[in-house]
Amino acid sequence: MNDTKQIKVWDLLVRIFHWSLAGAFFIAYLTEDDWLELHVYAGYTIAALISFRLLWGLVGPYHARFKNFVRPPHEVFAYIKNIATFQPKRYLGHNPAGGAMVLVLLTSLLITVLTGVLVYGAEEMAGPLANLMGNAPEFLGELFEELHEFFANFTLFLVVLHVAGVILAGLQHGENLVRSMINGKKRAD
Repeated sequence: MNDTKQIKVWDLLVRIFHWSLAGAFFIAYLTEDDWLELHVYAGYTIAALISFRLLWGLVGPYHARFKNFVRPPHEVFAYIKNIATFQPKRYLGHNPAGGAMVLVLLTSLLITVLTGVLVYGAEEMAGPLANLMGNAPEFLGELFEELHEFFANFTLFLVVLHVAGVILAGLQHGENLVRSMINGKKRAD
């Protein structure tokens, strides 16, 4: 496979974003209650990374831009149907299911971060929303904590689906997609 032409698909910033987000999420997830300061810093890192990715999705290179990989629901479902029948079309960038997963993951992470900041303000009287949440009724802090935990767990579920999708797409198309997200290159054909 060394004689197969490789082309650059994922730019360096997308790759750094991807692996940094994965690392920050797992740090935040694993430190939950025991190491609050590290948990909070990981959450702020996730917020900064999401902000970067939203901007990069508008102004970044071709394969990083949302307009080049976000597809309408009917195309996503048609692609998933084609996966089930082992006839998915190969895409250089994100396929329709992958594009949808990007949006769902970013949304779930954003909700996780926002509810986390609300909980941090309510329970620790700290963070950017401490003044807003410091005098909030206790039930409100508890509600945001439940939402925060739900979306953290939902995000983990999405990560498992994402990894399964990457493995399946890699097998169906005969390529190592993890390596592509490390070196930025994919097979040209």
